[in-house]
Amino acid sequence: MLRRGDDRSLPILMLLPNLVTITGLCAGLTAIRFIMVGRFDLAAMLIVFAAAIDGLDGLIARRLNAQSSFGAELDSLSDFLNFGVTPGLLVFQYALAGTYSTSWVFVLVYTICGCLRLARFNINRDTPLPPGIKPHFTGVPAPGGALLALLPVFMSLQGLIDARDFPVAYGIYLALVGLLMTSRIPTISPKSMRIPRDKAIFVLIGTVIVIGLLVTRFWLLMVLVGLAYLGVTGLSIVNYLRRWRN
Repeated sequence: MLRRGDDRSLPILMLLPNLVTITGLCAGLTAIRFIMVGRFDLAAMLIVFAAAIDGLDGLIARRLNAQSSFGAELDSLSDFLNFGVTPGLLVFQYALAGTYSTSWVFVLVYTICGCLRLARFNINRDTPLPPGIKPHFTGVPAPGGALLALLPVFMSLQGLIDARDFPVAYGIYLALVGLLMTSRIPTISPKSMRIPRDKAIFVLIGTVIVIGLLVTRFWLLMVLVGLAYLGVTGLSIVNYLRRWRN
């Protein structure tokens, strides 16, 4: 941000990272609007869209050398709304509302854990990793938490289950996802992922399959992605417990 009295021109590209962040924020706010009118499918799609573009703002900022404290704080506030508040409201209205009086407690646990996770991330954002340690997330990141929280909704929209049939179990599951976000468990980060050159063709083919499912069987794709991430998170938990015991 320019200081008052600074009349220097600002290249429009320097605003691009913040524009991406605001686009995601608009998606999260619009998702709340659809939750209010019972369009849970559209709300879930908008949360997925916000998760898909999350991280692009930071990547673009680094490429354009447009990083700023303002952009970092805006991104954090956007993440709290998109992946802390909105998924909790969706789950509550879709599966928990009207079932039992304490169901809101599970939503509070999930949302507050998301807030605490982002606060911890902010204060550790510029802390360098120790030598020899691969890049990783501490706890499940906020977009990943939203993906896990909405997995039963995705399965319901695909017709595999009806999450509204087991509200107690879903509420407990939601709270556990929140606790995973605030945990100290190291979880996978895209920055640490490497693909052997001779396997790159399979990544390209997989991308084609993902695009095909995206336009034909969107909810099936989200179920598969959610289950895959749940499996990877489970492996991270197992590895963490093994190291803790040793």
